[in-house]
Amino acid sequence: MSIINSKIKPFNAQAFHQGKFVSVSDQDLIGKWSVVVFYPADFTFVCPTELGDLADFYPQFQEIGVEVYSVSTDTHFTHKAWHDASETIKKINYPMVADPTGTITRNFDVMIEEEGLALRGTFVINPEGVVKVAEIHDLGIGRSASELFRKVQAAQYVANHDGEVCPAKWTPGEKTLAPSLDLVGKI
Repeated sequence: MSIINSKIKPFNAQAFHQGKFVSVSDQDLIGKWSVVVFYPADFTFVCPTELGDLADFYPQFQEIGVEVYSVSTDTHFTHKAWHDASETIKKINYPMVADPTGTITRNFDVMIEEEGLALRGTFVINPEGVVKVAEIHDLGIGRSASELFRKVQAAQYVANHDGEVCPAKWTPGEKTLAPSLDLVGKI
């Protein structure tokens, strides 16, 4: 069964956020758009490039009402240590969620059981707590924050414009489509 259009499952976790340890739960994702980005582990190689890229785009996500959460199976203490040790990770202003039990990682079906690590999973969740975008990468394939940002903009547009859909490479201001019998075979 696909995770698309499913409601997120309950969770409670600790996170490192702006110099503090804070609690984060599924309820924090309700009422606003959210992006949850799973990554394998702190102190690794591709992960800081992705999280740093996301940190650079974070103000733009905030401008369109989106909260970003990164999640790994590391502890919140490890997140803090990584933050203190890495110039790239120091740029992060979004919550870094700890999932040492793997509950959240399993909830989103991105756990590599043999390793206790998460695949590179990206999920866009609407204000009702429903998954609208799900993308999962193998460990060696990094993601792009700019492409994720475009997907969030498209998801928000479709949510606010009933009967319209966003074609490939759509960005705000470009033409959308209104699916109908008249369009069949014309594109």
